[in-house]
Amino acid sequence: MLGIIGAMDEEVAKIKEKMEDTEITTIAAMDFCEGTIHGYPVVVVRSGIGKVNAAMCAQILAVKYKVDAIINTGIAGSLDASIDIGDIVLSTDTLEHDMDAVAFGYPVGQIPRMDTLSFAADDKLRALAKEICQKVNPDISVFEGRVVSGDQFVSDKDKKEWLVSTFKGSCTEMEGAAIGHAAYLNKIPFLIIRAISDKADDSAFIDYPTFEAKAIEHSVRLLLGLCDKMSQNN
Repeated sequence: MLGIIGAMDEEVAKIKEKMEDTEITTIAAMDFCEGTIHGYPVVVVRSGIGKVNAAMCAQILAVKYKVDAIINTGIAGSLDASIDIGDIVLSTDTLEHDMDAVAFGYPVGQIPRMDTLSFAADDKLRALAKEICQKVNPDISVFEGRVVSGDQFVSDKDKKEWLVSTFKGSCTEMEGAAIGHAAYLNKIPFLIIRAISDKADDSAFIDYPTFEAKAIEHSVRLLLGLCDKMSQNN
C-alpha cells in the first residue's frame, strides 16, 4: 500500500477524484482516504501545513496503515535559477533548514543525536518518478535534488541565498523533511515530489497564486502515472 500525503486540500482533491472503493477514517483531524488508483492500493490524506502536521500524518500511515512507501506531493519555491516555475523536483534527500543546534557542535540543519544530517529518499521511487514525469509532463523539466523544509514561507532574497549557500537545496517548502524524518525512523521508503510554484524570493507572493494551480496539475499527473505503473508491476 502506498501512502500519499499532500499539505493542502487543493493538492489532494484531484487525486481523490481518481480513487475507487474509498473509505475515509478521521484520525487527529486528518481524513485518511483509503482506496485504489488504477487498481493499486493507496491511502490519500491532507496533512495540513507545517512540519508537525506532516510528521504526525506520516507516523499514522506507518502505524495504522503499515504503508510500504510514502510519497509527499505538493508545491515548493525554487532555490536554483535553472529550475523554473512549473518544473518538478524529485528529492534526492531532505533536511530541516530551521533546525539549529550549532551551540552543541552540530552543523545547522542536523537534529541532535540523529546519525544523519539529511534523510535520503528512495532511489528506485525517484528513478521511476523521473521516467514517468518525462512522459506525462513533456512541457516541463524534471530535476533531482535536495528539498529543504522549515516552518516558514520563504519570500526573502537573503533567506533564499542563505538556503542555497548553506544547504545547496533545489527547492524549499514546509513539510517534506518532517515526512522524510518519520519515514527514516520507521524504515519506510519515501519520495518528495515538488512542483515549483514560485522562486522563493521577493516575487514569491506575486507568483504563488498565479502558478499554484498549474504546479498542482503537473504533480497530480505524475502521481497518477506512478500508481498506474505500480499497479502494472504489482
